[in-house]
Amino acid sequence: MLQFSKWQTASILGVVLLGVLFTIPNFLTAKERDALPGILPKGVINLGLDLRGGSYLLLGVDTDKVISDRLTGVKTEIQRAMRPIGGKDRIVLAALPSVNVNDGVISFRVRDASQVDDAAARAREATRGGALLQTTRPYTVSTKGDQVIVTLTPEARRQFAQQALSDSIEVVRRRIDPGGNKEVSIQPQGSDRIVIQAPGTSDPEELKRLVNRTGQLSFHRVDSTVNPADIQNGLVPPGRMVVPFSPSSREAGQSLVLYSDPEVTGDMVQSASAGINQDGGGFQINFAFDSRGARRFAEYTRDHIGERFAIVLDNEIISAPVIQSAIPSGSGRITGDFSPDEANRIATLIRSGALPAPLTTLEQRTVGPSLGKDSVKAGAISMIAGYIIVAVYMFVTYGRFGIYADLALIANVILISGALSLFGSTLTLPGIAGVVLTMGMAVDANVLIFERIREEAKGGKGSVNAVQIGFQRAMSAIIDSNTTTFGAALIMFFLGAGPVRGFAVTLAVGVVTSVFSAYFLTRLMAGGYVLSRRPKTLHI
Repeated sequence: MLQFSKWQTASILGVVLLGVLFTIPNFLTAKERDALPGILPKGVINLGLDLRGGSYLLLGVDTDKVISDRLTGVKTEIQRAMRPIGGKDRIVLAALPSVNVNDGVISFRVRDASQVDDAAARAREATRGGALLQTTRPYTVSTKGDQVIVTLTPEARRQFAQQALSDSIEVVRRRIDPGGNKEVSIQPQGSDRIVIQAPGTSDPEELKRLVNRTGQLSFHRVDSTVNPADIQNGLVPPGRMVVPFSPSSREAGQSLVLYSDPEVTGDMVQSASAGINQDGGGFQINFAFDSRGARRFAEYTRDHIGERFAIVLDNEIISAPVIQSAIPSGSGRITGDFSPDEANRIATLIRSGALPAPLTTLEQRTVGPSLGKDSVKAGAISMIAGYIIVAVYMFVTYGRFGIYADLALIANVILISGALSLFGSTLTLPGIAGVVLTMGMAVDANVLIFERIREEAKGGKGSVNAVQIGFQRAMSAIIDSNTTTFGAALIMFFLGAGPVRGFAVTLAVGVVTSVFSAYFLTRLMAGGYVLSRRPKTLHI
């Protein structure tokens, strides 16, 4: 058991060498890392918010607004379903459908009582599907006299809220980290909160501005029949709204009356990008619709040639061109005196999509870089001090074997840093605590082995047999203790968030490396000593 073949020895030393190679980039500058040959690793350990400094935001998700928007959208679909489409007769409603957001109810009355069942069937078809499973209906439809009642189920309400939270996280992630290469942590907290940690970002207000832009793009028909004097007096016809032009628009300071219901919505936009305006100075935003949006856009432009068509972003008109001809291609452009940065920003907002729910800032704070440096310094000092204390204790207690344990402990720390660099993990203060803890755990395994060797030597066993039996019989205890610790680390990783997960990662990695360094590396050195020297007495 103490004898290792050449390939086994090479494998053990090769693992340690790999740990060294993956650790080295952490001590190089970015320029020096880029100059390394392509076959060498270049990944480094990312520093968390508490070590590097940065911004922290706790956002609340207004899921009630999501339910309101869902019900309003369903109301519009129900109204469409009552039209004479596909050879069906028109169903005339006694009044527009009413929405009760608190109860999740949409109700409407049918003028002709004989059409109530048909109206209920059309409402049922209009509310089919949604975000729930195919076998579950999000709405129930019932009738009461000439009234049709559409009710949102409690299960659908919960799922719509959960979906809004996950969709909000994804939209926020695309806005803050569109390339996916920033060290930003975006995690849910509870059922209606989002935690954002952005290391290196010192301005939480800029972060808030980027996150809270709704990015809601919509295309509306312009109502040019409304008298400007009526607009000034607030006399706007039902189903209309007054929307101002964007300050960056050529018609800044003016407004138009638009139909409230959009003809095409931003969720139908498939792509958006900034480009140079070929017809004049400045930049433009190019966009393309999905199949559903392309069909609607083509139908509308075909039927309204010569009319203005308003493009609205975040309740501001950014362009209102006149439709010259039908646009069947499903793509278009937004022209204006956009700067490159503004065009890119608007394209990013459109591309990332609208936030499904308004976000409110519940908490924000900034960790300065100087405080982060102090934390790094304190963490480094704690690790060095911990190692020195452990190394001295092991040498005093176990002599030569203590030195082997100290060398294995150095290799253990190198392997941990190499593994964290390989995975691109983020190191936090709790993560440093996890490293220090694994140092103690690695020594604990060596203590079990050495004490077992002592007992065997006192029992009259020779040096080779004592060391061999010591490693054999201590192995089960080492495996048991580290398996339970590894299980606890997994639980913390999957159920925890933020710093807790950082601690869990370093702890889990440390468990694996400590078993390797304490059992295999120490056994390689201790076995090599007793097999080559065969001392009559073990000084341990």
